[in-house]
Amino acid sequence: MFKSLRPTRWSLIHFVFLLVLLFVAVFFSSSQNPMRLKLQHGVFDQFNIIHPRQTSDKVVIIDIDEQSLEAIGQWPWPRNVLGQLTKSLTEKGAKAIAFDGVFAEEDRSSPHYVLSDLTRDQALALPSGFQEDGRLKNYDDLFAQEIKKSKVFVTAFTYGRAGRENTKPYDKKRIKARNDVKDVFLNHAARFSAAAVNLPEFSRAAAGTGSFMAQPDSDGVLRRVGMVFTDQKTLYPSLSLEALRVGLLGRKATIILGRTSAEDMKDIDTQYRVVLGEHKIPVEEDGILYVYYRYMCSEQDVKYTPERCLKTDYISAYKFLDTAFDDETMSAVKDKIVLIGASAEGLKDLRTTALQPFRPGVEVHANVIEQVLNGSYLLRPQVTEVAEASFILVSGLLFILVAPFIGIIVSIFLCATLISVAFFGAYIAYVDYGLLIDPVYPSLAALVMFIASTILSYARAEMKRKQIRNAFGMYVAGDVVKDLETNPDKLKLGGENRDLTVMFTDIRKFTSISEGLSPEELINLMNEFLTSMTDIVMDHNGTVDKYIGDAMMTFWNAPLDVKNHEREACLAALKMQDALTPINVNVKKRAEKLGKEPVLLQAGIGINTGPCAVGNMGSKQRFAYSALGDAVNLSSRLEGQTKMYGLYILVGESTYQKASDLAMLELDLIKVVGKDIPTRIYGLFGDENVAKSDDFQAWAAAHMRMLKAYRAQDFDKAKELITHCRALSTIDTEILYTMYDDRIQSLRDEALPKDWDGVFVAESK
Repeated sequence: MFKSLRPTRWSLIHFVFLLVLLFVAVFFSSSQNPMRLKLQHGVFDQFNIIHPRQTSDKVVIIDIDEQSLEAIGQWPWPRNVLGQLTKSLTEKGAKAIAFDGVFAEEDRSSPHYVLSDLTRDQALALPSGFQEDGRLKNYDDLFAQEIKKSKVFVTAFTYGRAGRENTKPYDKKRIKARNDVKDVFLNHAARFSAAAVNLPEFSRAAAGTGSFMAQPDSDGVLRRVGMVFTDQKTLYPSLSLEALRVGLLGRKATIILGRTSAEDMKDIDTQYRVVLGEHKIPVEEDGILYVYYRYMCSEQDVKYTPERCLKTDYISAYKFLDTAFDDETMSAVKDKIVLIGASAEGLKDLRTTALQPFRPGVEVHANVIEQVLNGSYLLRPQVTEVAEASFILVSGLLFILVAPFIGIIVSIFLCATLISVAFFGAYIAYVDYGLLIDPVYPSLAALVMFIASTILSYARAEMKRKQIRNAFGMYVAGDVVKDLETNPDKLKLGGENRDLTVMFTDIRKFTSISEGLSPEELINLMNEFLTSMTDIVMDHNGTVDKYIGDAMMTFWNAPLDVKNHEREACLAALKMQDALTPINVNVKKRAEKLGKEPVLLQAGIGINTGPCAVGNMGSKQRFAYSALGDAVNLSSRLEGQTKMYGLYILVGESTYQKASDLAMLELDLIKVVGKDIPTRIYGLFGDENVAKSDDFQAWAAAHMRMLKAYRAQDFDKAKELITHCRALSTIDTEILYTMYDDRIQSLRDEALPKDWDGVFVAESK
């Protein structure tokens, strides 16, 4: 099939344009355009909503909620209260305690701070509750002591404002990496130039310190968090990573950064690992982890959305400061990683997650810790971008190479299939393998390629159709071309049976005309004649079959249905006679210039209606749209008989019966050459207005009486009526009635049977 296709200039343009469009789509497959990322993230969020991470009970959030503020007092609480909270959590078996906040300033509610202006004697006179070992209590010291005693408390730091570039987090030196790996993370991990940190005594006393810095995406949704941060000199862990280190391995354990080993490397994987004992966190060189969220539930969430919240992940902080809740609080935190955060109005560190808007930021840390403990990761390694680009390339090539040769329905099905495969495949990859594969941009690229290919294919096809119309229309009627465009299957040998009205036209005395003209003049005259005749045929919804020298064959009611096609053909024949007048005027002018006697054009026309075979006929190498049948033959014979009857238009009986309102007269009952069955023939003299005129009706009545007398062998009466008809006829009928005079004279000498039917046998075509 492809060998038969010849490349054209437009085909080359089509191919090159689509190829360029494809390579542009592939080139921008890794684009970070905000609109593209918004669509990509939206799909990933929907995947997370449809398939959230499984619920876990390994992390609990200690909530500074409204109830806690009512029980203990407004925030910030004195540091001695936080120390008591830390002590309670430690005694109840928390494996790690991470506070989602920074204690950057001294506690101004501390006695030593508030009463610093008192004299020693005044201070010593204060109640013992303000003193400790004879000194005013320092709540910061008390909190630092409890942090140190706990051995599982993890402090935090975050971005600092400008001017604090010299303020650095306390480096516990718990991250280990080979120099080459360390350099990678120093260059690519999330950076900060200044930090907001805890008071030094808190940081030194803590088992670890980590960052809770987080940058949401452009739409405000926090989907990714850094596991490692850098000031370009030192690597620091995130708060979640530090809580995991302390909770899993102990305060002196280390975090190892390394390349993914060959034994750990999967077919689709990240290049690096953050190793915590048996837990290996997959990351790329930027140390970013995609958060795989589940619904975190407070007591209110359990109450109002029980369908997705079977248990609470929060417990109020005040309960750890009241011994009445010891049983509940111990079972809540024992052997778990504890995060301290706030949900009270005015204190919330609100974040929008992939599942819900406006959630306490501590939930992000809880989700990260849980997914590491469960080994549930969302990965978007660089190879996923290669897969997306490959999908675009393959689908684009399909449309470039295949779409021009398949129908629009198949193309739509192919496009829909590719898009469905992209989305379904991306979802399966998400659920089964935790892979974040973007189905949106590749699907849009495939859709654009489909649209572009379809538009260009349509443009090419339309251009070809236009060329066919322009070229093919020179040979067949425009309706035939349109029908073939709509039904190209008809462009093959074969056809159908239809009732057609067929017309043959021929120029009288063509030989005499051609002898008096040069070849160029003859061609010009014929072109003028045939152009005029063709226009009339097409104006009356006819189809030009062929030109045969000075003759023309046309028919009606194919390839399209034509209402009252018999009448349309007759009206066209009448107009053809009128159209000869201006042509003959030009003939006279040319003859006068040449000093010759003009030979005027006269056309004989035969019209007949009947069943015909119509369609593409010929050979497999060359065929034409034409008609065959007895009705065609009779029409041709009628055109030939116009000379004998001295009239311009002869019509068959079947045509007359469908257009009898026109001015027609029965002329004869005749057997034409090649037919054994006689047929009635009629002369066409005008339209319905002529038929209604008094002159025509008088002539018609006399003519029919003449035919009746003739067929009754009453030849004397017939001759009298012929004389009467000559006087009444509105046109030149001399040849017609002279023919009847001669025929009567001849028949008088013959012994005619009594049942003679008046049939005349034509001896010539």
